[in-house]
Amino acid sequence: MSATERPVQHLGANEPLPPGRIRVDHASGDAYAVAIRGHRLVVDQPVDAGGDDSGPTPTELFAASLASCVAFYAGRYLARHGVGAEGLRVDAEFTMATDRPARVTDLTVTVDVPPGLDPARRDALLAVASNCTVHHTLQQPPTVHVALSPAPGRR
Repeated sequence: MSATERPVQHLGANEPLPPGRIRVDHASGDAYAVAIRGHRLVVDQPVDAGGDDSGPTPTELFAASLASCVAFYAGRYLARHGVGAEGLRVDAEFTMATDRPARVTDLTVTVDVPPGLDPARRDALLAVASNCTVHHTLQQPPTVHVALSPAPGRR
């Protein structure tokens, strides 16, 4: 087995995956079924890009990952300080590169603070929300390995 080939451990189609493991299977056209623990979702491309728009694009999911992580951290901060999360909203906007390689070049996340937060706590909320796991991962990117499974007959 070469350095770019990795053994594949197959699980049943509906079997929950262990934490830290994600499986993506081709569904149809440009759509892919994503399995995360016991959850399932679909990613696809917009119709104008050749897909059926049956789900968000992987890039939209990437931005949503950051926005939802910021929201989670903000929500936990609010709970620790006795403020309800009703009215908490996080918006994200991203810009794609106009050159190659294809990538997100700018990502802006805005937190709408619920009305019950003491104005003196706004800076602390921003600090906590800015320190979510996904944001830290973007600031200190992981090493990414893309590998092929062993060729048929070589397992």
